[in-house]
Amino acid sequence: MTTPGYAEPAVTLLTALRQNLQVLGELALRYEVETQPPGAPADWPTISCPADVQQLVGPELAPLVQEQLRVLLLNTKHRVIGQRVIYQGTVDAARIRAAEVFRPAIVAAAPCLIVVHNHPSGDPTPSPADVAVTKELAAAAQLLDIELLDQIVIGGDRAVSLREQGLLPS
Repeated sequence: MTTPGYAEPAVTLLTALRQNLQVLGELALRYEVETQPPGAPADWPTISCPADVQQLVGPELAPLVQEQLRVLLLNTKHRVIGQRVIYQGTVDAARIRAAEVFRPAIVAAAPCLIVVHNHPSGDPTPSPADVAVTKELAAAAQLLDIELLDQIVIGGDRAVSLREQGLLPS
C-alpha cells in the first residue's frame, strides 16, 4: 500500500530522469562528445582483457535504465585513446549502424576498437541481436582495416566478451 499522493511524485521524478538521460545521450551524439583519458599517453589505460573494459566503463553503464553503446578507441598498444557514446537506446534495444560505430575510429585514425554496451536487465548474456550485430561489425571492420578487438556486454557487475564466447568472427 502506498501513501496517497506519494507514488505520483516518484513516478514524475523517474520520468523526468529518464527524459534527461535521453536528452544527454542525444546531445552527446549531436555534438560528438568524446572523452579522452587524462594525462600523457603513457598514463592512458591499457585494455588487455574484458575485465579491463568492465573496470573502465562498467560503473557508468551498469546502472543505466536504457541501453547505451560506446566504442573504446585504442592505439596499436591497446591503450585507450578515446571513448565515444554512439547510441542511446531503449530499455531493451539500441539500433546499430556500422557507419556510426566506426566513424570515430576513422576520424581519430584509431587502428583498434572495442564495442561495449549494457543490458539494463542486469543479465550480460548476449542476445541473438547482439551476435548478429557483432558479425556485421566484424565484416565492416575487415573492410575498413580496423581491428574489432571485442564486443563486451555489461550487465550489473558482470561482463561477457563475445570474443571469449567464440561469437566474434576472426
